[in-house]
Amino acid sequence: MLGLRTFARVAAEIRCDVRAAQERDPAARDVGSGEILAVWPGVHAVLAHRVAHALFEARVPLLPRLIAGVSRQLTGIEIHPAARIGRALFIDHGMGVVIGETAEIGDDVTLYQGVTLGGTGFATGKRHPTVQDNVTIGSGAKLLGAITIGHGTKIGANSVVIHDVPPNSTVVGNPGHPVRVDGRKPEGPDADWAHLPDPISDAIKGLASRIGALERALAELGVDPATIAAAAPQDEPAPLPRATGRSSAGG
Repeated sequence: MLGLRTFARVAAEIRCDVRAAQERDPAARDVGSGEILAVWPGVHAVLAHRVAHALFEARVPLLPRLIAGVSRQLTGIEIHPAARIGRALFIDHGMGVVIGETAEIGDDVTLYQGVTLGGTGFATGKRHPTVQDNVTIGSGAKLLGAITIGHGTKIGANSVVIHDVPPNSTVVGNPGHPVRVDGRKPEGPDADWAHLPDPISDAIKGLASRIGALERALAELGVDPATIAAAAPQDEPAPLPRATGRSSAGG
């Protein structure tokens, strides 16, 4: 039930959230706590969630979802009242961030705009990601399903992560794949979270370079590559079957 201990806990969490904004947002370097509370939408969304979550755990009807809905309208950030959020979450800019019902976020996590912690299918129970401590998730990244993102991980912008990620990893791509794990780099140079190596892109560039070399070799032999392509058999695309039954979409 609600009580003085609950209000004290929420107040302490809000102080940590404001301090996180001051520490991690360069624009807030010389800004006071009062101004951050007044105009930082990421702080507003987390503050509203702290209150909504406390009411949700106290089994207060309607009000938690109402608070979450109003917060979404004002900030563009959607956080389900049941989501569990640790200390010092910082949402930078924030527009378009979605945090699902069974999502769990640890301490000292940073999210940028457009991040989704979403579910897949119509399964009940745990269906959203668990994000451990000290994780940074770049703009537009999508984390889908009941996966676990290990502590200290950096998720690159626009990555789509659908599998568990070990601690202290750097993840890029769609589907997301680690390019650095626990200080060891499978491939590519050292990187920070905003300038990430992409081995798949490097492989595609290598293939394109190889194709260019083959076309130049054919040209030296007097063979037009376009003629070879035109002579290759062209298969007709198979018609797509009509979908029936219940939609496979879910969240």
